[in-house]
Amino acid sequence: MCPFLLFSSCNAVLRDIHLYCCVHFFLAVFQMDPFVRQPKGMIGKEDSDEENENPRKKFKVLDEGNEEDEGSIMVEFSDPLPWQKIEAEGLDCDYALLFSRQKADELFKQLEEEVQYFTGEKAKVQVFGKFHDIPRKQATYGDPGLMYSFSGVYHLARPWTPTLEYVRDAVTRATGYTFNFVLVNRYKDGRDHIGEHRDDEKELDPNCPIASVSFGAARDFVFRHRESRGQRTHCRIDPVKLELTHGSLLLMNYPTNTYWYHSVPVRRRVLAPRINLTFRRIIMNSKH
Repeated sequence: MCPFLLFSSCNAVLRDIHLYCCVHFFLAVFQMDPFVRQPKGMIGKEDSDEENENPRKKFKVLDEGNEEDEGSIMVEFSDPLPWQKIEAEGLDCDYALLFSRQKADELFKQLEEEVQYFTGEKAKVQVFGKFHDIPRKQATYGDPGLMYSFSGVYHLARPWTPTLEYVRDAVTRATGYTFNFVLVNRYKDGRDHIGEHRDDEKELDPNCPIASVSFGAARDFVFRHRESRGQRTHCRIDPVKLELTHGSLLLMNYPTNTYWYHSVPVRRRVLAPRINLTFRRIIMNSKH
């Protein structure tokens, strides 16, 4: 081949490569490539107007690895907490850290000073017609006149304490739901526990989730599907186990308590106490 022709061909190739690179650089800078996505943190005008019109902000729910991916979904809450969605067949929960460690320590200390737990017959539970000592301490607080039945025993709500009101209001700000009753459970250590049960009492408002706030020692919280309980079951639905940490909030949405039992099992390695507050909304005109 003639050296001049070879040189001309090389120049043409180099020009094409240079032009190709310039065009793609231009497209990338001005985001004209259809595969270039809008940078994180930037909101278009339409999205911004929609958010201003809606008083409840939207937040992304991340996967178990806490890494944002294309599968993340948007849910609506009133407070900007890093919510984690927990789902299974018939199970719908949201989990977040509601209080910092310092604030949770302060609230735990105040609850220890304020809450008055049941004694005597109120500190017993009915199982198969017989009464047994409850393997933890319990108390009920709420709006005037409210009564709640648990394992065959009716509990009249005591007036709200300042700390219980504070936590209740924090849960309302975080979730958008209001609550008029709280069941307090105190576990002195890992030997105190609660067996499998569902919070499905008739006086509970079915349109309101149950909000569980934990203080103190972290404890395992186990969900088991109603069709997979017992040794003779033919249904194989794996249990869902969580660890509820100091200052955390677990929101149990409908229809979780219809299909799933939950428990706080014995954990002998746990030596420290735990206080759990389960906020509920009781229907005022329910009959007992």
